[in-house]
Amino acid sequence: MFGAALLVIFSPNSAHAEFTVCNQTLDVVNLAVGQKVDNADQTDGWWTIGANQCVNVIREELANRYIYLYATDVFGHAILNGSTEMCVDRRRFSIRGIEECWQRGHIAARFVEVDTLEQVRWTYFLTGNSP
Repeated sequence: MFGAALLVIFSPNSAHAEFTVCNQTLDVVNLAVGQKVDNADQTDGWWTIGANQCVNVIREELANRYIYLYATDVFGHAILNGSTEMCVDRRRFSIRGIEECWQRGHIAARFVEVDTLEQVRWTYFLTGNSP
């Protein structure tokens, strides 16, 4: 019986999240994610996450120790704001490279660095001082 459980867990067809963000605030948030893809920095967005909900933003096992997150409220105000500058856009996006955001027609945003400690799965809990 134990072997059957392992087969289900490690089956390539089983869908399970590898990087999940849980919104523990009282606000709906829009989330962008940055990571290395094929040796280049890439940002992707937007995921909309309701209050007290979780979203799987990276579905394969994590290949990078560091994942970068940026979140805004529904009015576009940053609620997760870090020190690593990367590019975002107003609408859904996938942007290669983090240099010269403005010159390339994108918006520069400051992402928070999340250290996953080289784990293959990670859950990030977005908390805040929202009323």
